[in-house]
Amino acid sequence: MARAFRIETRILARQMERVMRKTSSRILRATALMIFVITALGDVEAASGPVLAPRPPMGWNTWDAYGLTITERDFGSNVDVLAHVLKPFGWTYAVIDEGWFLKNPEDRLTPDRLVYALDESGRYIPDAVRFPSALAAGQNVGFQKIAASVHSRGLKFGIHIVRGIPRESVARNLPVADSRFRASDAADTTDACWWDTSNWGVRDNAAGQAWYDSLIAQYARWGVDYLKVDCISDRPYKPTEIAMIHRAIAKSRRPIVLSLSPGPTAFGLAADVAAKAQLWRISEDIWDVWSTKSGSLKGIDEQFDRVAKWAPLARPGRWSDADMLPLGYLGPNPVCSDA
Repeated sequence: MARAFRIETRILARQMERVMRKTSSRILRATALMIFVITALGDVEAASGPVLAPRPPMGWNTWDAYGLTITERDFGSNVDVLAHVLKPFGWTYAVIDEGWFLKNPEDRLTPDRLVYALDESGRYIPDAVRFPSALAAGQNVGFQKIAASVHSRGLKFGIHIVRGIPRESVARNLPVADSRFRASDAADTTDACWWDTSNWGVRDNAAGQAWYDSLIAQYARWGVDYLKVDCISDRPYKPTEIAMIHRAIAKSRRPIVLSLSPGPTAFGLAADVAAKAQLWRISEDIWDVWSTKSGSLKGIDEQFDRVAKWAPLARPGRWSDADMLPLGYLGPNPVCSDA
């Protein structure tokens, strides 16, 4: 097992010790550091040719510390810490997780009250109150300016989405950009994510592919480098939507890393997911507890056997993902924390 890991625990511990010494406790409390814990770091060298994610992506994600409430100001503060403190150790991705298009994220528990920011083609766009740089000359230009700022620091920018097409877009039957289709042609209203009420599933047809093509083209224009797609790799596994997203990324001609969630992805699907994505979750969400305390509070101790099982399959551009490891204070709006 030890031979399978290029960065052993003791090496990682030394690196984190140096990070903690360099970072003030005040910043730590404001930042809620996390690691993308990617299994089997392996004896991997960057492969020749345009391989996406030749090494396991590492970075910071907004979810554990901010949930649905992240703002441009808070994100920028954390990007500053990522760039100045963690980038030298290989942490390069800054990812805005779920809910960036919600105008009233505090109402998530009452879905009928949620208000969404959409463009004329039915695609989610950032809420301009929480992300003011999205507005330029009265138009919502998405995350272009935020992505450019992240890139200027030598980092990469990512976002989270839930698979599918917005239910509001379907109800209004908005047009699918750059196609002859409308939202109702692409939507599968018999299929929805079991925990999310915002989207319908997408049909495996020409309209469905046109929808994902328009979505990924938008993200490419924004400068997205990393796309985390949720409710797609388990409960249930959605191979047709994964394939459509994979094709859309290829058409965009932008090197966007595709990360599939949630877990656990079935071990028998390893070859299938590896052909279409760079990362896939192998577990449910883990939190800042050592041992599992309830059905929703999964502990870190459950990850070791999973890591060992998946380790032999690790390759450049093919990484099984054991979820984020929460470090330090999770706040100001933690989704779930033992702190």
